[in-house]
Amino acid sequence: MKPVLKMTLLAATVLLAVGCNDEKAQEAAPAPAAKVEQTAAKTTDAASAEKAAFASEDDQAAYAIGASLAKYLNANLDKQAEIGLDLKKEMVLEGVKDAFNNTTKLTDQELQDTLKSLDTRVAKLAQEKAAAAAQAAVKAGDDFRADFAKQEGVKTTDSGLMYKVETMGTGAKPKATDTVEVHYTGTLIDGTKFDSSYDRNQPATFPLNRVIPGWTEGVQLMPVGSKFKFVIPPQLAYGEQDSPAIPANSTLVFEVELLKIGQPAQAAAK
Repeated sequence: MKPVLKMTLLAATVLLAVGCNDEKAQEAAPAPAAKVEQTAAKTTDAASAEKAAFASEDDQAAYAIGASLAKYLNANLDKQAEIGLDLKKEMVLEGVKDAFNNTTKLTDQELQDTLKSLDTRVAKLAQEKAAAAAQAAVKAGDDFRADFAKQEGVKTTDSGLMYKVETMGTGAKPKATDTVEVHYTGTLIDGTKFDSSYDRNQPATFPLNRVIPGWTEGVQLMPVGSKFKFVIPPQLAYGEQDSPAIPANSTLVFEVELLKIGQPAQAAAK
């Protein structure tokens, strides 16, 4: 779990600075009738003028710190909103201003207790969301594999690995202890591509016993020169492991082309 929002002194400074800058911007803004059409990108001259507005290098550095932290906090608040928390930016800014004026509505102990409670709530909500997503992935994968099984030529092994021969080669079949060279594309069941040696224009070479079980089993079914389509259930892929590219309990789809068999994995390692 990534750390949740912490109201550090620097973070508080950022938000206060943002609020002050907004107020100053409103005071300095021209009347609506005086506004001119704005372009999406700033010109070099405009950027130089803004840079020259800083009174000193320290002011510019302080501004940069504030802007960077404000962007981080903004993103953090957005992430909390995604899991169901309603952390209003107006309340965050109010807390910052009160702290700078030494008029905070909470004691130091109450601040710590509140943030600990926030940590606990965020962890619980995130776990609930992840569990729901993982369960949905299980069902979606089951449905996808059931449909795939109905296609002509699809075979299913005892482990649950599914495959379809697209091109049958005439070469030797590798053993689990061999090193193989392959071209492949990996996608989620919705078609989202997460990896491809074709995109890199570079075949992949690896010991066959050091990849996910679905690959170890499946590639051993392929004579050199073959191209197979594999549908790999979660238990033969990454299971409950969760990552941005491959969510937990994902069924994976691979198009694999076996180019050649290299030396055994032990010899390659030496």
